[in-house]
Amino acid sequence: MKLEVLGEEVLFRGWLTVRGITLGVGDARQHREVVDRADAACALPYDPERRVAILARAPRATTVVRGEAWPLLEAPAGLIDAGEDAAACIRREGLEEVGYRLGELERVGGFWSSAGVLTQKIWLYLAAVRASDRVGAGGGAEGEGEHIAVVETPLRELAALADRGELPDIKTALLTAELRRRRPELFA
Repeated sequence: MKLEVLGEEVLFRGWLTVRGITLGVGDARQHREVVDRADAACALPYDPERRVAILARAPRATTVVRGEAWPLLEAPAGLIDAGEDAAACIRREGLEEVGYRLGELERVGGFWSSAGVLTQKIWLYLAAVRASDRVGAGGGAEGEGEHIAVVETPLRELAALADRGELPDIKTALLTAELRRRRPELFA
Protein backbone atom coordinates (compact mmCIF):
# COMPACT_ATOMS: atom_id res chain seq x y z
CA MET A 1 0.00 0.00 0.00
CA LYS A 2 1.12 3.53 -0.75
CA LEU A 3 1.13 6.35 1.80
CA GLU A 4 -0.34 9.50 0.22
CA VAL A 5 -0.63 13.15 1.24
CA LEU A 6 -4.36 13.89 1.14
CA GLY A 7 -4.19 17.46 2.37
CA GLU A 8 -1.95 20.01 4.00
CA GLU A 9 -1.96 23.50 5.47
CA VAL A 10 0.76 25.85 6.68
CA LEU A 11 0.43 26.25 10.45
CA PHE A 12 3.45 28.50 10.95
CA ARG A 13 6.03 30.17 8.74
CA GLY A 14 9.16 31.78 10.15
CA TRP A 15 12.72 30.51 10.73
CA LEU A 16 11.16 27.17 9.87
CA THR A 17 7.78 26.12 8.51
CA VAL A 18 5.30 23.85 10.25
CA ARG A 19 2.71 22.14 8.07
CA GLY A 20 -0.30 20.11 9.12
CA ILE A 21 -0.47 17.05 6.87
CA THR A 22 -3.29 14.55 6.41
CA LEU A 23 -1.96 11.19 5.26
CA GLY A 24 -3.86 8.24 3.92
CA VAL A 25 -3.04 4.62 3.40
CA GLY A 26 -5.98 2.66 2.12
CA ASP A 27 -8.96 3.62 4.30
CA ALA A 28 -6.79 4.79 7.22
CA ARG A 29 -6.16 8.51 7.84
CA GLN A 30 -3.67 10.20 10.14
CA HIS A 31 -2.80 13.81 10.88
CA ARG A 32 0.80 14.85 11.47
CA GLU A 33 2.68 18.10 11.94
CA VAL A 34 5.78 18.27 9.76
CA VAL A 35 8.60 20.76 10.27
CA ASP A 36 10.20 21.91 7.01
CA ARG A 37 13.86 22.70 7.58
CA ALA A 38 16.69 23.12 5.09
CA ASP A 39 19.17 20.28 4.78
CA ALA A 40 22.42 20.67 6.71
CA ALA A 41 26.04 19.59 6.58
CA CYS A 42 28.43 18.71 9.39
CA ALA A 43 32.09 17.70 9.49
CA LEU A 44 34.45 16.52 12.18
CA PRO A 45 37.74 18.31 11.49
CA TYR A 46 40.62 16.37 13.00
CA ASP A 47 44.37 16.77 12.90
CA PRO A 48 45.98 13.32 12.56
CA GLU A 49 49.44 14.67 13.44
CA ARG A 50 48.41 16.36 16.69
CA ARG A 51 45.60 13.82 17.27
CA VAL A 52 42.97 16.44 18.09
CA ALA A 53 39.45 17.18 16.92
CA ILE A 54 38.47 20.78 16.29
CA LEU A 55 35.04 21.39 17.79
CA ALA A 56 32.71 24.29 18.47
CA ARG A 57 31.21 25.05 21.86
CA ALA A 58 28.05 27.06 21.28
CA PRO A 59 24.92 28.01 23.19
CA ARG A 60 21.77 26.27 21.94
CA ALA A 61 18.26 27.40 22.78
CA THR A 62 17.00 23.82 22.92
CA THR A 63 19.47 22.80 25.63
CA VAL A 64 18.53 25.84 27.72
CA VAL A 65 14.82 25.02 27.37
CA ARG A 66 15.55 21.45 28.53
CA GLY A 67 17.77 22.65 31.38
CA GLU A 68 20.62 20.49 30.07
CA ALA A 69 24.26 21.05 29.14
CA TRP A 70 24.97 24.52 27.85
CA PRO A 71 26.86 25.43 25.76
CA LEU A 72 26.98 22.32 23.61
CA LEU A 73 30.24 20.79 22.33
CA GLU A 74 29.77 19.79 18.70
CA ALA A 75 31.35 19.40 15.30
CA PRO A 76 30.92 22.43 13.00
CA ALA A 77 27.65 22.33 11.08
CA GLY A 78 25.22 24.55 9.29
CA LEU A 79 22.24 24.85 6.99
CA ILE A 80 22.79 24.41 3.26
CA ASP A 81 21.97 27.64 1.43
CA ALA A 82 19.84 27.60 -1.72
CA GLY A 83 21.99 26.59 -4.69
CA GLU A 84 24.80 25.33 -2.44
CA ASP A 85 25.85 21.70 -2.10
CA ALA A 86 26.65 20.01 1.22
CA ALA A 87 30.43 20.08 0.67
CA ALA A 88 30.45 23.82 -0.07
CA CYS A 89 28.26 24.42 2.98
CA ILE A 90 30.53 22.61 5.41
CA ARG A 91 33.63 24.27 3.97
CA ARG A 92 31.96 27.65 4.59
CA GLU A 93 30.87 26.63 8.09
CA GLY A 94 34.34 25.27 8.91
CA LEU A 95 35.80 28.70 8.22
CA GLU A 96 33.05 30.58 10.04
CA GLU A 97 32.75 28.41 13.12
CA VAL A 98 36.25 27.08 13.82
CA GLY A 99 38.48 29.08 11.44
CA TYR A 100 39.75 26.05 9.51
CA ARG A 101 39.97 25.65 5.76
CA LEU A 102 38.55 22.18 5.12
CA GLY A 103 40.13 20.54 2.09
CA GLU A 104 39.34 16.96 1.20
CA LEU A 105 36.10 15.75 2.76
CA GLU A 106 35.50 12.07 3.48
CA ARG A 107 31.77 11.46 3.07
CA VAL A 108 30.09 9.46 5.82
CA GLY A 109 26.52 9.73 4.52
CA GLY A 110 23.23 11.61 4.55
CA PHE A 111 20.90 10.99 7.48
CA TRP A 112 17.41 12.07 8.49
CA SER A 113 17.56 14.37 11.53
CA SER A 114 14.27 13.08 12.93
CA ALA A 115 12.23 11.39 10.20
CA GLY A 116 9.06 11.40 12.29
CA VAL A 117 8.79 15.19 12.18
CA LEU A 118 11.61 16.93 10.24
CA THR A 119 12.10 17.10 6.47
CA GLN A 120 15.81 17.82 7.06
CA LYS A 121 18.68 15.52 6.13
CA ILE A 122 22.18 16.09 7.49
CA TRP A 123 25.20 15.26 5.35
CA LEU A 124 28.16 14.10 7.47
CA TYR A 125 31.86 14.25 6.66
CA LEU A 126 35.26 13.63 8.21
CA ALA A 127 37.89 16.27 7.41
CA ALA A 128 41.59 15.76 8.07
CA VAL A 129 43.31 19.10 8.68
CA ARG A 130 46.73 20.42 9.67
CA ALA A 131 47.55 23.27 12.04
CA SER A 132 48.41 25.36 8.94
CA ASP A 133 44.77 25.00 7.77
CA ARG A 134 43.68 27.33 10.56
CA VAL A 135 43.29 30.57 8.64
CA GLY A 136 40.88 32.45 10.90
CA ALA A 137 39.68 32.85 14.46
CA GLY A 138 36.35 31.06 14.02
CA GLY A 139 33.59 32.02 16.42
CA GLY A 140 30.78 32.21 13.87
CA ALA A 141 29.80 34.47 11.02
CA GLU A 142 29.86 38.17 11.82
CA GLY A 143 26.42 39.46 12.67
CA GLU A 144 24.91 36.05 13.47
CA GLY A 145 25.58 36.28 17.23
CA GLU A 146 26.58 32.63 17.50
CA HIS A 147 29.09 33.07 20.38
CA ILE A 148 31.12 30.03 19.33
CA ALA A 149 34.29 29.03 21.17
CA VAL A 150 36.78 26.88 19.24
CA VAL A 151 37.84 23.84 21.26
CA GLU A 152 40.69 21.55 20.27
CA THR A 153 40.00 18.25 21.99
CA PRO A 154 42.46 15.34 22.07
CA LEU A 155 40.92 12.40 20.19
CA ARG A 156 41.43 10.12 23.19
CA GLU A 157 39.40 12.55 25.35
CA LEU A 158 36.72 12.77 22.67
CA ALA A 159 36.48 8.97 22.59
CA ALA A 160 36.30 8.83 26.39
CA LEU A 161 33.44 11.37 26.38
CA ALA A 162 31.60 9.25 23.82
CA ASP A 163 32.26 6.04 25.77
CA ARG A 164 30.82 7.61 28.95
CA GLY A 165 27.75 8.88 27.09
CA GLU A 166 28.84 12.48 27.71
CA LEU A 167 28.93 13.60 24.09
CA PRO A 168 25.29 14.69 23.75
CA ASP A 169 25.34 15.91 20.13
CA ILE A 170 24.34 12.97 17.89
CA LYS A 171 26.21 14.29 14.85
CA THR A 172 29.45 14.57 16.79
CA ALA A 173 28.95 11.20 18.48
CA LEU A 174 28.33 9.46 15.15
CA LEU A 175 31.31 11.15 13.48
CA THR A 176 33.54 10.26 16.43
CA ALA A 177 32.48 6.62 16.18
CA GLU A 178 33.08 6.62 12.43
CA LEU A 179 36.53 8.17 12.76
CA ARG A 180 37.39 5.54 15.40
CA ARG A 181 36.20 2.80 13.01
CA ARG A 182 38.14 4.15 10.04
CA ARG A 183 41.28 5.39 11.84
CA PRO A 184 41.58 3.53 15.19
CA GLU A 185 45.31 4.26 15.40
CA LEU A 186 44.54 7.94 16.03
CA PHE A 187 42.90 7.07 19.34
CA ALA A 188 45.72 4.91 20.75
